[in-house]
Amino acid sequence: MSNKRILILANSLLGLYSFRREVIHALIAEGYEVILSVPKDDHWKERHYKYFEKMGCSFVVTNFKRKGINPLADLKLILFYLRLIRKERPAVVLTYTIKPNAYGGIACAWCGVPQIANITGLGAAVENGGLLGSISTGIYCLGLRRARLVFCQNVDNLGFCKKHGITKGEVKLLPGSGVNLQYHSYTDYPSETEPVRFLFCGRIRREKGIDEFLEAAKYFKEHPVIENKIEFHVAGPCEEAYNERLRQMTEQGVVVYHGQQDDVRPFYRLAAMTVLPSFYPEGMSNVLLESQATGRPVLTTGRAGCGETVDDGVTGFIVKAQDCHDVIAKLITFMQKPYSEHVAMGVAARQKMEREFSRDLVIKAYLESIEKVKR
Repeated sequence: MSNKRILILANSLLGLYSFRREVIHALIAEGYEVILSVPKDDHWKERHYKYFEKMGCSFVVTNFKRKGINPLADLKLILFYLRLIRKERPAVVLTYTIKPNAYGGIACAWCGVPQIANITGLGAAVENGGLLGSISTGIYCLGLRRARLVFCQNVDNLGFCKKHGITKGEVKLLPGSGVNLQYHSYTDYPSETEPVRFLFCGRIRREKGIDEFLEAAKYFKEHPVIENKIEFHVAGPCEEAYNERLRQMTEQGVVVYHGQQDDVRPFYRLAAMTVLPSFYPEGMSNVLLESQATGRPVLTTGRAGCGETVDDGVTGFIVKAQDCHDVIAKLITFMQKPYSEHVAMGVAARQKMEREFSRDLVIKAYLESIEKVKR
């Protein structure tokens, strides 16, 4: 009987639950034994652990810091992965995010075990260049050199891999992590008499475009442009630098801050549009995929992982990065359109997700690739 053991290396149990659980479920359904290697940190939730445990997965707690380069700690992580792979003897190792990709790749190469890596974004260090960027690129090249297959979530990341010769194996494009079209089901657009609600959903940090969103909220508080009430809603974990600003703007009635949410679907449904003017190096923005799957148009930038989710003027709008004036102008354009066009944009957004970004496409790609590379 062929080896049916799959080892998954990742930096977050929450990430596996949010974006990979359907892939893992499909592996279990195909008769694979799945072992999850993740750190038990702030992103660990007991209910997610119980979910995977009930599914039939086993766990290996793997301690490491998600960010930063520490040669001694990183060497320990490589050695940990090396021992783990030798002990579990998987048919294939699946890796996600930077450190599991690179350091897990080194361990896979030493053990002669096929690796399928998924680049969910290159990270700020690579994007910003300089010495740290060169070091990070070198780590990618070293870690993924022997990977049998590297999945990239956007065209820019694919180009990076090919330019730098990241791997001797295949490099393929995936539609991000895909979106679960059943979980994020289409819902009717808010009625014409409701307030026009714009939603920012995500980590509240500068790189995600929160400054541009807040500036737009302030502008429309001072310059009403339509008869309907306009509301700006924010949902997500807040960096300390924005705590006081959000508190003040909430007290002034400029925004409504909902804090971090375990389930963001009700907020997508209430929104007329999701606004994420990110200039952060995304893999593929799940917020944009989920919002459009719900049937809501989006506004975002042309940055990798954002712009390719949108048909400009059809399913949403693309704005210039770090340009609050362009954000405001596009929101005015949207609000001046008739209600029927708002609804039509939401329907077109859902159809685009069905055609191009279904998570079923990702599941199919993984099942086929594992069968192809497993030892």
